[in-house]
Amino acid sequence: MPSNFDTMSNSGPQDKGAGGFGGPSDSSSNPSGDLPGDRFLGLQDLESFKREFIDVNRGKPLFMIRFQNLQNMELLDFIELLREHVHNILDLSGVEFGFHYIDAERALLMGISPLRRLDARSFPNIDNAIGRFHEQCLRKNVCSFDFGVGRTQCNFVSNTSEIYDVIAQSSAQNLRDNLIRWSWTDFNKVNTYFSGDSQEAVIQPTVFFDQRTKMFNVKGGEVFVGGGLYDGYHQLISDIPVGQDQERIELLIFEKLIIACEKIPGVLKFNISPQTLLDTFSSHDRVVRLTRLLHARGLNPQNVRFEIVEKPYNEEPGKVLKEVCQDFFNYGITFAADDFGVKSQSHQVILDLGLMIKEFKLDPISFKFKADEDRTKFLDNLAFIAYCKRLADNREALITAEAVEDYDTLRFLMEHHIHQYQANMFCGKMTVVDYGNEFENMRGLSEEAAMEIFSNPELAARQKEYGNIFFLARDLGML
Repeated sequence: MPSNFDTMSNSGPQDKGAGGFGGPSDSSSNPSGDLPGDRFLGLQDLESFKREFIDVNRGKPLFMIRFQNLQNMELLDFIELLREHVHNILDLSGVEFGFHYIDAERALLMGISPLRRLDARSFPNIDNAIGRFHEQCLRKNVCSFDFGVGRTQCNFVSNTSEIYDVIAQSSAQNLRDNLIRWSWTDFNKVNTYFSGDSQEAVIQPTVFFDQRTKMFNVKGGEVFVGGGLYDGYHQLISDIPVGQDQERIELLIFEKLIIACEKIPGVLKFNISPQTLLDTFSSHDRVVRLTRLLHARGLNPQNVRFEIVEKPYNEEPGKVLKEVCQDFFNYGITFAADDFGVKSQSHQVILDLGLMIKEFKLDPISFKFKADEDRTKFLDNLAFIAYCKRLADNREALITAEAVEDYDTLRFLMEHHIHQYQANMFCGKMTVVDYGNEFENMRGLSEEAAMEIFSNPELAARQKEYGNIFFLARDLGML
């Protein structure tokens, strides 16, 4: 049966609303009977909207999306855009929808309901879907707008006006809440990241050289924000203006990445600041909840590692970093010192956490050197690497060399028994979904094959194009 809202009409609505949301009145965009039927697009007066959206669909999930402050597009063009794309946005074909424009508030209301009765769990996430549509319109410079979503399933007992009032007020409040969240960034990047799917989480694989088998294998990786909005955690955090609740925002990022990594294999590493650990997880119940989240997502806490980024923090009575980390460590979660270097403040974290630190991530400046260029610096860094080795051996920890960029540095590190790398010369960032699918294929690369690729200019150039040495080696028949 066709949707009530698919029916074209030539009768004008009571609340006409001229022009775009933010633009001046213009007869060219007046949704009245003067327009051809195929331009009317189902815009309804209030009573028709209530009757044909709420009454007809009682007992189904009802959603109302409120659009305001439309820029760079006329009202009817925007409605046409929504009608054209709504099924793709929601990834659900059996949907009916209707529109009502409130002239005094310059607000477009869009009602959405499934054609048949659906379990609430079967209905798509409207907030996420419209959030993605919002971001696409901005990115492609199609138009800009603000939106809010209201919803209800309890619609048998209340009368039509009561239901309308509830979801209309709810959508207006959600729009106001969104505006507060969007104030974090100029283009709503943080909120869009939270609304995105798992493809927006990326991982840079960690490659480990096994001395016994002389093979390179992927053993896990560091999980980042991604999806084209941000390259990494630091870029996202630095984009949030001063005065915002950064610890809360960090926690949202942290939770999203864990959810995106559902059933992903290997040792997964997540950035987190010492202050967020202190502010968020000083309560034992919070630690328990997070470990339950890991188990619920099919992740083994023993394969989860928190990379403590170098940021200042304040300890208070009951908020001691070592105690908070010990609580996680008791569940099997370990820690890494991120960007560990000669002048690094993370020395204090290492002293405090002791055996809980199972990985040292070397800052690139610690090993970008040549003996014939600066012998003093070369010897200083040689001593520093030896110091890191002693620290790692005392804690049964690993050293990960980040950003290794050339064959000579790689050979030098291997000669000094640093065998773990997080570097684009091996693997660039990839979505966690692709990583999970390819994990078993990213292993069994011999030292001989890897060195042939890195030392051969033609193969090294091809590797830069591939972005993953295991994929190149597989195509070359080297695995």
